[in-house]
Amino acid sequence: MRLVRFLMNGVEAYGIVRGECVQPISWEPFEEVVPTSETLDTDSVRLLAPVVPSKIVGIGLNYTDHASEVGLQPPAEPALFLKASSTVLEPGGAVVLPPQSKRVDYEGELAVIIGREARSVDRGDAASFVFGYTCGLDMTARDLQAADVQWTRAKNFDTFCPLGPWVETELDPADLALELRLNGDVRQSSRTSNMIFDVPYLVSFVSSVMTLYPGDVIMTGTPAGIGQVGSGDTVEVSIEGIGTLSVSIA
Repeated sequence: MRLVRFLMNGVEAYGIVRGECVQPISWEPFEEVVPTSETLDTDSVRLLAPVVPSKIVGIGLNYTDHASEVGLQPPAEPALFLKASSTVLEPGGAVVLPPQSKRVDYEGELAVIIGREARSVDRGDAASFVFGYTCGLDMTARDLQAADVQWTRAKNFDTFCPLGPWVETELDPADLALELRLNGDVRQSSRTSNMIFDVPYLVSFVSSVMTLYPGDVIMTGTPAGIGQVGSGDTVEVSIEGIGTLSVSIA
């Protein structure tokens, strides 16, 4: 199931993507989905970020090649950081470059959506706590990341976490192709099988530190190929089995 959150005539709703159409559903996140008989053309609705998380947990340096390109050793345990819910941006939205930074980078990532409350879950049970997966961008003010002791400022400007276009609920995240294009040119190309810590491990590890609630997001890290964006650019992240998230840079 591909579940979308959308806006039509000023009203927020949820639906299931079926081909080129959206079938609205009666749904209270994250309970049972009840489809309606209505069908909408996807061009008639405005897609929103598919979930409204209470928190976004980022994973730093989760691909060996990315750690190498930034001159750091791969971590022995997942390196966690937080992104505020105010960083979330809808598909087709515009990332706003902050005046405080002279270099903002893209980082294409697989995003994990939590489906039920998770606290200290076992790795073997982790999949049952996942609602689904979507494409994500962890936008980073690279110069501020280098200047600050912590990554909070560099990771948390408004619009710095685009998510979408929908949540795919029927997907094995173990070995998916991930590609990021900047203005149509491929800049990142890898597979989720190249992660140092896989999705079940991350769900287990993060939930041993903090309780995860339905709708929370784990950003699983980015492969090599990070680079700078500028005003007027278009960034697209495509993940096998999910689709493509596209945003512009303002």
